[in-house]
Amino acid sequence: MSNVQERLRVLFCDHLAIARGKYVTLRPGQGGGARFCRGTFGVTYEKELIPAPGAMVMEGLPDMEAVYTPEDIRPGWQPFTQVAIGDLKANDGTPLPMCGRSALKRAVTDWQAMGYDPMVGIELEAFAFQIEPDGSLKPYDTPAAHVYATGPFSDPRGFTDAVWEKATAAGFRIDSMNTEYDAPQFEFTLTYDHAVKAVDDIFLFRLLAREVAFQHGIVLTFMPKPILTVGGSGVHINFSLRDGQGHNAISGGHDASQFNALTMGCTAGLMHHHQALAGLLAPSTNSYQRLQPASLSGFWKNWAVDHRGVTVRLSAETGPGARIEHRMGDAAANPYTHTAAVLQAARLGVANAYALQPFETGDCLENKDATQSVPVTLAGALDALEADTSLTQALGEGLVANHVGIKRHEIERTSGLEGDALRDHYIRFI
Repeated sequence: MSNVQERLRVLFCDHLAIARGKYVTLRPGQGGGARFCRGTFGVTYEKELIPAPGAMVMEGLPDMEAVYTPEDIRPGWQPFTQVAIGDLKANDGTPLPMCGRSALKRAVTDWQAMGYDPMVGIELEAFAFQIEPDGSLKPYDTPAAHVYATGPFSDPRGFTDAVWEKATAAGFRIDSMNTEYDAPQFEFTLTYDHAVKAVDDIFLFRLLAREVAFQHGIVLTFMPKPILTVGGSGVHINFSLRDGQGHNAISGGHDASQFNALTMGCTAGLMHHHQALAGLLAPSTNSYQRLQPASLSGFWKNWAVDHRGVTVRLSAETGPGARIEHRMGDAAANPYTHTAAVLQAARLGVANAYALQPFETGDCLENKDATQSVPVTLAGALDALEADTSLTQALGEGLVANHVGIKRHEIERTSGLEGDALRDHYIRFI
């Protein structure tokens, strides 16, 4: 490989949470850009090209550019390859309305204008399927897997060892890896960081994990409900806010009375925008097979302290470890859009002084206080999103319009699909 010219893999995350990109010649210490067709934002999972808002499919399919700086260039995990994530720009150089990374940067700027810097930690859950000789998929055979298992009984092919090795060599800061409640399910958590850096890392880590697993004969899927008879996989967004002195401004404790106004305001915002958030954070028809009562998934509009049955879980930790955890979303969502939506909903709660409902006292398995839930279908969630003009405006009307257009089409295409057929519609991409 010593005679091979080093290359740069320029990537962006699209509206379907798919990593798209190009290999270009690496020019050390230099920024740049890679051009793509803007009509990518009109492409569906089934590779149909539809005139989704903003994609300009019927206006000549012009270019857009993924622009990166020297600081965006980082080690990759393939031979002679480094990686950069680009911000998407329209032909006039303005941010592309559908760019989730730009939406996240705006959310950070909005919080900074209020005197706070968002810090984010993301938990990913995934199921593993082994590729059979005939090309079919079978749940990965993990002979003695159980929740919080480690070692060969939970991963006989050792793909998670390979993921850990590749990720560490590429500079990712791993917090933990383990099996989850349902076999063959795994959880991956990276270290807390500034919001954009944290989401860049999780976007790239998910791609790395899928690619490394594939080289071990494993399809690692982060889709919300690939096996209907067991639990689902979510994406939990943990966030806190640093003040001007670098201190954590989010409070923690064992009793709701111990939490400060900022923490309560953020929680109120997440409650107020609960139904609309589902349209962004749970954006597949398969998502609503995961979002069910008594599933610990963020179905109910509720919050509590250190309670895994609620949507918004406040930390019992105090000081630097205090945080707010939002548990509704899944990996069908663009992680930049997902995180931006959570941060904007929380910010709106503070800015608009929303009233906060009482905390949940039920176990959320057999009994609960909450009376409102997410919409029970993706169509209903999109209706709620379109009706929530304050959240839509905060996130970006162009982004939301494109998202809704694509997802309305997806609802039509997945109508009538069940079981493995619905799984196979998504599993190649999520």
